[in-house]
Amino acid sequence: MGARLWRRGRGAGMAELSGGSEAVAVALWPPGEAPPAFQYSPESVAGADGELDPTEVTFPGCSCCRSSCAPPECPCLSRGHNYSSPGLWLAEREQLPFSRPVFECNSLCLCGEGCRNRLVQRGLRLRLQVFRTPRKGWGVRALQPVPRGSFVCEYAGEVLGLAEAQRRVRAQSPQEPNYIIAVREHLHDGRVMETFVDPTRVGNVGRFLNHSCEPNLFMVPVRVDSMVPKLALFAAADISAGEELTYDYSGRFHNAPGAGREHNPLEEENSLRKPCYCGSRSCASFLPWDSSLFSTPASSP
Repeated sequence: MGARLWRRGRGAGMAELSGGSEAVAVALWPPGEAPPAFQYSPESVAGADGELDPTEVTFPGCSCCRSSCAPPECPCLSRGHNYSSPGLWLAEREQLPFSRPVFECNSLCLCGEGCRNRLVQRGLRLRLQVFRTPRKGWGVRALQPVPRGSFVCEYAGEVLGLAEAQRRVRAQSPQEPNYIIAVREHLHDGRVMETFVDPTRVGNVGRFLNHSCEPNLFMVPVRVDSMVPKLALFAAADISAGEELTYDYSGRFHNAPGAGREHNPLEEENSLRKPCYCGSRSCASFLPWDSSLFSTPASSP
């Protein structure tokens, strides 16, 4: 885990956000400015509530004795959505009501490190820059072209249980930014699996991604060693160098209508909503709202 917020690079005015903890440097702009301090971590960590440990290994490994796994022999590839070189296969996705998860080969698998079913676990590979925007605070842009379907970055932070996520949201003032994301997966038996990630104190470059009502990224739960997913962001379209990277905070993008996390806010909750400055033609004027995080946590028995 990176211990420093950012460090000077070799070039004049160059700054790096990850403290050297990423395989690829994360640039900062403009020179001499930096976001408020936080601890950089390329991957998610266990939250202070200790409910979930994203580093725990509970999945069995595949016994594929080849350099790269292939369906239908590999059990990892039969659990969810699969990759196509060099990223996520999108043609099938667009016909699905929900974003299906991906199950990557894990630390117990016998396949090689070069297996094509090991993508998100390799971490950041694109050159990104965290930059000051005119109206939205800090944002992220690509410093190189990004082909459609490519893995861009993880949304990493503290993995929390529902009660702790609600406690943190309720403790925030209206002026504070809310980084906590709630991802809900609809299982085949009707149950809903929830994942809460908070990069406020510990996080990575993903915490600076802004919302857009017409985004160029979408989020997919990617599981490697356990049911605790990595929240991976992929390119929804070809992205040009210099273009800002955005995703839909509500979860509606690349899902069926009504599949998102957003709920219609009560009248008294409207004062807590923040304006949206994405500038898209379909802009909803306000950032997405998830009122479930503001409800009172269930008391322990």
